[in-house]
Amino acid sequence: MSEVHELIDINLTDLSFANRCLEVYGINRGIYNTIDFWFYENGIKEIKLRRKIILNFLECVCIKNSKRTKFGNGGLTSALTIFLKGASVHKRSVSNAKLNVH
Repeated sequence: MSEVHELIDINLTDLSFANRCLEVYGINRGIYNTIDFWFYENGIKEIKLRRKIILNFLECVCIKNSKRTKFGNGGLTSALTIFLKGASVHKRSVSNAKLNVH
């Protein structure tokens, strides 16, 4: 298990998970909900897998222990798109809850 997954338990309630994202990455609940919805709309339906991917995304784009992470106008969608394009997600790896980021 990676360090990020040790910091935030994917089995927390939605509010607790969002609050931990705020504490660790400076992502407020609105940004968290947008990220969660974006991955859901882009085919990642299973919640535990989606949360693992969200944590991997946040690990790539955010500064840990930042008071607040800002993406700017259109920056979040752009970062999500680049992240997903750079990730190798295959049916087999999705079913095994794995994500490889290049």
